[in-house]
Amino acid sequence: MSVEEEVKKVVESHGAKLYDSEVVNEDGRTIYRVYILKEGGVDLDLCADISRDLSPMLDVYPPVSGQYYLEVSSPGVERTLKKPEHFINSVGSDVRLKLSSGDVVKGRLLGFEDGKAVLETSAGEEEFPLAQIRKARTYFEW
Repeated sequence: MSVEEEVKKVVESHGAKLYDSEVVNEDGRTIYRVYILKEGGVDLDLCADISRDLSPMLDVYPPVSGQYYLEVSSPGVERTLKKPEHFINSVGSDVRLKLSSGDVVKGRLLGFEDGKAVLETSAGEEEFPLAQIRKARTYFEW
């Protein structure tokens, strides 16, 4: 069983859903981030409880070699879209896509079908295959 599957089990035991996880290096530190969602919102107590339960499991099945820091949080209002389910769960949101061509496209996400994000842009309805999307995020107009 993979580390992500084990992490998912722990997160779900708290009534939350695993949104994503990533390993990043910041300021010379390796950080293993676990992003969670929960109906009604994610609070600090939930993050602390999940972190406390994940720590012993990650001691046995470390997500990376060497020393790292564990962070558990909500993915936030503006979240990265990587997986098809991220796009599907974000239908109706405003998104910003960075394409492999270097172009940046903004629009409202209308759907995700057959591996393509369907957006309503200033040019009308457009489709963007996942293979051509280098980076995708929801965004919020403040």
